[in-house]
Amino acid sequence: MKLVLCILVLLFTQDVMAYLDPGTGSMMLQVILGGIAAVGVALKLFWYRIIAFLGFKRKPSEEDDFS
Repeated sequence: MKLVLCILVLLFTQDVMAYLDPGTGSMMLQVILGGIAAVGVALKLFWYRIIAFLGFKRKPSEEDDFS
């Protein structure tokens, strides 16, 4: 059903009278880079929770104990 809908949308397209100025490309680049940075910060903040949820928690070894 989704494939048929996609084909119909592509078959009945019309020309759009739109203007993209030169600043639009840099704005889109900023949006993409900002999104990547936000995902990176979110991963860094929740890294230990993500690792614990996935079950990759590191078991302490004898070398880690310095006492």
